[in-house]
Amino acid sequence: VQLQAFGGGLVLPGGSLRLSCAASGSIFSIGVMGWYRQAPGKQRELVAIITSGGSTNYADSVKGRFTISRDNAKNTVYLQMSSLKPDDTAVYLCTARVAASSYWGQGTQITVSS
Repeated sequence: VQLQAFGGGLVLPGGSLRLSCAASGSIFSIGVMGWYRQAPGKQRELVAIITSGGSTNYADSVKGRFTISRDNAKNTVYLQMSSLKPDDTAVYLCTARVAASSYWGQGTQITVSS
């Protein structure tokens, strides 16, 4: 199983970005999908996760600003980010649970700066 993330970049404070992450390979079904992030010198932290049924969970720091969604037919998870802050600067990694294993994408850099 491979995960490929798209959509990172440089954005002004208050701006918006949308990340997507597509899973490919030998997949019968995907369980939980989600996004984590890791800033320099900090531990990796959960941003948001979504179950196959659409239930979601968010880090307190992004509630009301980020929205996670998924397209099960396309094995793709999305993260719509708005009202971005400099503290959101990090490498964002997507993850997916397939059978008993967790898989990770390569990460995409998001920099929020003026």
